Amino acid sequence: MKHFQHTRKILALLSLFMLQASLSHAQIAKIVWPADPVMTNARVTYNGDLEITPSSTSSARDFDFLAGKWDMHNTKLKKRLENNHEWLEFESKDENFGAILNGIGNLDILKTSFNQYGKAPYEGLTLRLFNPETKLWSLYWVDSNLGTVDPPMVGSFEGNIGKFFCKDTWDGKPILVVFVWNKTDKEAPVWSQGYSIDNGRTWEWNFTNVLHHTK
Repeated sequence: MKHFQHTRKILALLSLFMLQASLSHAQIAKIVWPADPVMTNARVTYNGDLEITPSSTSSARDFDFLAGKWDMHNTKLKKRLENNHEWLEFESKDENFGAILNGIGNLDILKTSFNQYGKAPYEGLTLRLFNPETKLWSLYWVDSNLGTVDPPMVGSFEGNIGKFFCKDTWDGKPILVVFVWNKTDKEAPVWSQGYSIDNGRTWEWNFTNVLHHTK
């Protein structure tokens, strides 16, 4: 009888685990990743240079929607460019200070207790700068793990969709990185990140978050 009861407990735990995993996969399946074509207003030249042009609507006001405090639900691929399908989900908070530098800058700080690399708590800072001459934004990221500034993501908004690109490396591999901002819903904007190893022909989407204004 004891053996039977023990087996039932194990089966119940397994069922609960499978249900939680199923719900998690269902949530992941609901994510709407950015649509193709991704490389609008950007191309890799014959010489391998990344050439980015501004949209006709690019403006220093494009990030005004981010001003304020936000709760963020994050979904992140555990391993990148390894044909991995395991996702991590966690919460974070973000405070955006609105326009700075007479309107050509934008600054926010992200904070979370989750840190994939075990150095909790984790903080990150984004400085966004608009160049009035080129009409392009440059997005600079630095986090509390490394304390170094990543190469800037450069691009612009076309209507409610912003696309920002840079050349970088991942585990020694040359890659293109894209950030896509979707501000169609100003109360729940979405940020997504993708990597490409073939100059933007295909993308692995590996990170996204949905923001909600803190009441």
